[in-house]
Amino acid sequence: MSLLLEPYTLRQLTLRNRIVVSPMCQYSCADGFANDWHLVHLGSRAVGGAGLVFSEATAVTADGRITAEDLGLWKDEQIAPLQRITRFIISQGAVPAIQLAHAGRKASTYRPWLGKVGSLPAQEGGWTPVGPSKIAFDPKHTTPTELTDEQIMLVIQAFVDAAKRALAANFKVVEVHAAHGYLLHQFLSPLSNQRSDRYGGSFENRTLLVRQVTKAVRDIWPQELPVFVRVSATDWVEDGWNPDETVELARQLRELGADLIDVSSGGTAASAEIPTGPGYQTRFAERVRKEADIATGTVGMITDPAQAEHILRTGQADLIFLARELLRDPYWPLHADDELGGRKATWPAQYQRATHRDQPVHESNLRD
Repeated sequence: MSLLLEPYTLRQLTLRNRIVVSPMCQYSCADGFANDWHLVHLGSRAVGGAGLVFSEATAVTADGRITAEDLGLWKDEQIAPLQRITRFIISQGAVPAIQLAHAGRKASTYRPWLGKVGSLPAQEGGWTPVGPSKIAFDPKHTTPTELTDEQIMLVIQAFVDAAKRALAANFKVVEVHAAHGYLLHQFLSPLSNQRSDRYGGSFENRTLLVRQVTKAVRDIWPQELPVFVRVSATDWVEDGWNPDETVELARQLRELGADLIDVSSGGTAASAEIPTGPGYQTRFAERVRKEADIATGTVGMITDPAQAEHILRTGQADLIFLARELLRDPYWPLHADDELGGRKATWPAQYQRATHRDQPVHESNLRD
């Protein structure tokens, strides 16, 4: 029996399988509002058989957006369009999840397909980003304003308020984004955090904000529903954030009520040389899972059902997060079921006549 296709339970929430639609930014909003693109994009992956469907990184403040076109949950008016999406995801048997994020010093940039890199200038609608220290991501990015202690408290509250809105929008899983060089990761890494107060210097100080945000979100999130935290296991740079620190942070987050660590890597150092390849990040998820005694998810160049099955069977992770592969094929979970012989998934009735190549074509079918 395929583990990939078996149900998986965290707290009182059961997923129909272990396939997760990873958060993938679409850069397609106006003022943070979800729209028809998000309904179709996320809805099609629910139709395609994934067990857990994540929204893209969702900004908890307007100045925490990566681009001006990011999805947001910094005001109540943004709830209703998301309710429409979660309602459809649930109707297809999947579970809706949301990743809450703040871009920090990597905020106020161009949409990637415009071919421009670096910060968006004020005359084009940009704003001055914030961060743990006055250190720009690279020479093409604006130097951020250093957050004061009072402003950090507002950031924590923004995560809490956004989580409350996410619950009102009927999301069942919330993930705190502390990876990929965004604000919470910026506090973790000594490459971007050179503070001398209680948020800088030692491991305990640099991890304080992530722990505060996780605890604050866990405190208001229903006890029967899980909280995830996404981390970058390594900066891929000497003297940066490293796997040993990741394991210790995971232990502490487990004690604060986190249910799963979504393990990725990189994002803080523009100059990092990352040795990518199939499953190149799974070893980090495996280490966190075994040494921190907490469930993990893994992501990164996982494309084949047999590969995903192997990751689960060898104890490297508990959930498989797919990104680019699900952009290429929204129905990957259904194809995986066919390939692995699980016979757990069912193609939508509207599509079933196309899934059996030996089925005769009737006149009614020709009118499509």
